[in-house]
Amino acid sequence: MYHPTVARLTYRALLGRRRAAILFALPALLLIISAVIRVMTGADDETATTVLGGFALATMVPLIGVVAGTGAIGPEIDDGSVVYLLAKPIKRPTIIFTKLIVAIGVTVAFSAVPTLVAGYILNGNSQQIAVAYAAAAAVASIAYSAVFLLLGTVTRHAVVAGLVYALVWESLFGNLIPGARTLSIQQWSLALAQKIGAEGAISSDVGLPLALVLLIGVTVAATWFAGRKLRTLTLAGEE
Repeated sequence: MYHPTVARLTYRALLGRRRAAILFALPALLLIISAVIRVMTGADDETATTVLGGFALATMVPLIGVVAGTGAIGPEIDDGSVVYLLAKPIKRPTIIFTKLIVAIGVTVAFSAVPTLVAGYILNGNSQQIAVAYAAAAAVASIAYSAVFLLLGTVTRHAVVAGLVYALVWESLFGNLIPGARTLSIQQWSLALAQKIGAEGAISSDVGLPLALVLLIGVTVAATWFAGRKLRTLTLAGEE
């Protein structure tokens, strides 16, 4: 299910100059903000929760997911180079699964790891806040990568659609409208953070069992549908 050559090409595409600049910029901004806040206010659990929940998990993680998920396959479809990949004797699910693994790896590296470091800078992992949000960022990275990879296969405007979802639904509606929170990857991942953190330190609108089911379900469904869409692309190209 994993193809090293496809993975190498995908990594090369994702870590090109333009995307790499975005991938490095957001974590760098998080770390700078965290360091400035720590120097100005000292260690504070509430401040750490606000920064890690409000910026890292709600904004940085989905944006990096957009870059990695859509960038794993979207550009190849847009410029037509995916035809050369599909012409190789590689199973379509293998292509999708390999690209998903790469997208997850990149998203986790550029979101979960900086979130952990930022948490230690902000309050030294008091009440397990740093570890909790890093774990939430990691599981959210998996779901975001799958969803945005799917967008990359179904629309040529995947980045725009991903940004709308990440900034409007997750960051705006997901934080302001109670009903929307239960349909938010951010809230599902917060359920895990709530379990890991000290009692009362972090809250989520979704229970952990349901959150895990939804995270797994969305990831599997998005990956499966992306594989089916890639088969359709192959048939269209051959016709």
